[in-house]
Amino acid sequence: MDVLQYYGIDWLAMVLTFLAIWQIGNKNKAGFYLMICGNTSWIGVGYLTDSIAMIIANVIFLLMNIRAIVKWSKPEELSEN
Repeated sequence: MDVLQYYGIDWLAMVLTFLAIWQIGNKNKAGFYLMICGNTSWIGVGYLTDSIAMIIANVIFLLMNIRAIVKWSKPEELSEN
């Protein structure tokens, strides 16, 4: 197996995903941006491995992260109790 088969994109995707989860766990919105970078990296790995499932899953995850950024950017509505 060629060590450069995925050009390190798989390692980059893994590191970005772990960092993103760590940041989101710390309630830091930057985690969603890191996860989007991780998703695009995983899409690249999916392309290199001809894995349509990996590509589709990470496009959906990417869209969910964009949704999270939008929702976290809106000020919280005050409930009238």
